[in-house]
Amino acid sequence: MPSFDDRNLIPRGLERCSPRGFALRMAPWLLLFAFGAYSIYLCLRYGLNQTNMDNRFAFGLWIFLDLTVIALGAGAFFTGFLLYLMKWKALKSVINSAVIIGFVCYSGAMVALAVDVGQPARAWFTFWHPNVHSMLTEVSFCITCYLTVLAVEYIPILLKNRKLKQIPSFLVFEFELHKVIPVLAAVGTLLSFFHQGSLGGLYGVLRGRPFAYREGFAIWPSTFFLFILSAIAVGPSFILLTTKLAEKLSNKPLVRGGVYQMLGKTSGVLLTIYIALKSVDTLIWLNKTSQAAGFTPFEFYTHKPFGTWILFTEIVLLGLVPALLLLSSRLRAKPVVLTCAAILACCGVSLNRFVLTIQTLALPTLPFDEFLSYFPSWQEFGVFSAVLAYGVLVYALSFRYLPLFPDEKQLTAPVETEELDYVSRS
Repeated sequence: MPSFDDRNLIPRGLERCSPRGFALRMAPWLLLFAFGAYSIYLCLRYGLNQTNMDNRFAFGLWIFLDLTVIALGAGAFFTGFLLYLMKWKALKSVINSAVIIGFVCYSGAMVALAVDVGQPARAWFTFWHPNVHSMLTEVSFCITCYLTVLAVEYIPILLKNRKLKQIPSFLVFEFELHKVIPVLAAVGTLLSFFHQGSLGGLYGVLRGRPFAYREGFAIWPSTFFLFILSAIAVGPSFILLTTKLAEKLSNKPLVRGGVYQMLGKTSGVLLTIYIALKSVDTLIWLNKTSQAAGFTPFEFYTHKPFGTWILFTEIVLLGLVPALLLLSSRLRAKPVVLTCAAILACCGVSLNRFVLTIQTLALPTLPFDEFLSYFPSWQEFGVFSAVLAYGVLVYALSFRYLPLFPDEKQLTAPVETEELDYVSRS
């Protein structure tokens, strides 16, 4: 039986592993996706009793990871903002990858939310019967619209496939779409800013949860602005990490080193501003907001495992430290330091989402309330494993069959030329 040959689908001049090698690499992720799909079926078929959530602990693993994934996916809209609106032309080498990462993050988050709500067939109720007094309505509208924008931005990348480019009508369609990409980048930036802020504002207005409640400006609690700032601060770091991972797995350079320096510095500047404002917000909460609600602030840190260590870790170890590393041009020039700083920054925003989602609901709010413990069921882990596997599969297929990195051919050409010269001399 002849083996499948996909060389005519791979962009010209780019080297990829054999179809057999690619299939072997994707097999574990396909199995993980199948396991996750089974978990999704159980949750939709039998309800949320398949999870360890209940009426009091309504937000669990899915919401925490959704908030984290959406924050990390902010690299898509922020990279587009810097490239198309701020004219940072160097970022053109990573914009395709950023768009696909954003698309994967947002579409994966939507899948998890659909399972969390439990009635995906009635998702249209959100738009036809919106609760105009709910922040979640605004989030639903913005995240859906922005996912649509990302899908439209993904189409020109998809049409760059070697076979699809041979169809004249597709070629014309791609050319016309490129004209509106800057407009889509601007719209995407606006939509993403609003829904990132609303996700944070949702926690900031919870008066019944003094640990999360915040004061702010007019109708916006401080968490509204902190969520936006933290997302755009770690977005470049996540793009940096995924690009470096793609380079490591493909064993070839994909972008020029200056792009990493630009992403790292951008993340460092924004992270510094975020940590400064986060520190001010925390001090106001400690000395005013929580006490006005009748709580001694450090009462919230007496329950294990949520000690004061978690506050120190979030602000100092996973905030201030990576910010200072990324700001230093000397340290940032070292690839290991740059990578570690980006990892710390991404872990910092993940910890922030964990604290607001899990710790907020676990802590008692009334004298007769108990401290709630929660650990996800295997079905909850399974659902997110499907989202993770889906992301890997989409990105891997895109990398194999689409020209994600415009500089790849030029960066690998000298190496290939040297190898050919060596072979000819031999």
